[in-house]
Amino acid sequence: MGRSFLCSRLGRYLAAVIGAIALFVYPVSALAESILADGKTVRVRTRPIETFRIGHDDTRFGKLTFLGGLELLASDRQVGGLSGLISLEDGNGFLAVTDNGHWVAGDVEQTTDGKPLGISNLRYAPLLGADGKTLKARWGHDTEALTLAASGLYVSAEKRNTVYRYPWPLKTGTERMKGELALPKDIRDLPLNKGLESLAAAPAGGALAGKLLAIAESAPSDLHDLSGFILGPDGTGRFRIRRHDRFDATDAAFLPDGDLLVMERRFNLMDLIGLRLRRFEAAEIKAGAVLEGELLLEADFGYQIDNMEALAVHRTEAGETILTLVSDDNRSLMQRTLFLRFRLNE
Repeated sequence: MGRSFLCSRLGRYLAAVIGAIALFVYPVSALAESILADGKTVRVRTRPIETFRIGHDDTRFGKLTFLGGLELLASDRQVGGLSGLISLEDGNGFLAVTDNGHWVAGDVEQTTDGKPLGISNLRYAPLLGADGKTLKARWGHDTEALTLAASGLYVSAEKRNTVYRYPWPLKTGTERMKGELALPKDIRDLPLNKGLESLAAAPAGGALAGKLLAIAESAPSDLHDLSGFILGPDGTGRFRIRRHDRFDATDAAFLPDGDLLVMERRFNLMDLIGLRLRRFEAAEIKAGAVLEGELLLEADFGYQIDNMEALAVHRTEAGETILTLVSDDNRSLMQRTLFLRFRLNE
């Protein structure tokens, strides 16, 4: 979750120290502007982020090239707390979910290589249950991740440790939930603040086609692995991801080749803030596996990061793979909503 109970103290501490999918498993051909057409429109300003490493102009970070970023300043705090993300229409739009049960959609002004220049047409709407009531009214609104599959749009809710299914596309934003996945008891019993935080739909054509991957946020210590689950019609498979240096898993997304990206976040008084991005080969992701992965990126408070929670993948018309990383500001004045773009140099 967003660790809201820490945000006030940590925000003051950080201020003193620092000084200040598209997953290609479903044809997202609908125009980004047609999503959430009946949602409430919100005024938004953006501040450009030209360099990722504070005080340095380098753009290459291992296999990643920093394209640019934005800080979002919205007029309505209901669009804060962004926790899950998919890119739409080659990165020209996005759909996000917040940790207080809202859809958020926007249009992205960008260069041909994917550098974000601005956000416009920002709007939001509440997630609705099957009965038409909001998830907030049903106390099922701690929504942390979303992913798009051929069978619909899926959203994980951490405190309830469940996965909701919605129709796609969300043309108006008033669409009701279609149902919940039947999940086994060990998933339902995950600790409330360490439950289902990451969700990704496997691409078509691979060994995991038609399945969802879910990852628990945290574990009791670095001596305990992160729990991963392969959800499919034939049952639930379990795998583990090695946990290091008090990092928690906050989102995941598949690459078009079937490899899995997992974004990790540190957000505590001991370590301050941190970001880590790991890549796991498609062939390694299976029931019973213990995954270590390839470290693609690691950053601390010397970089332009915050409480990083959302990850999306899309490809440009030229075939380049673009990663979008977004932070959850917990709707706090002490934190920021960041929208960062990187190119993966495969």
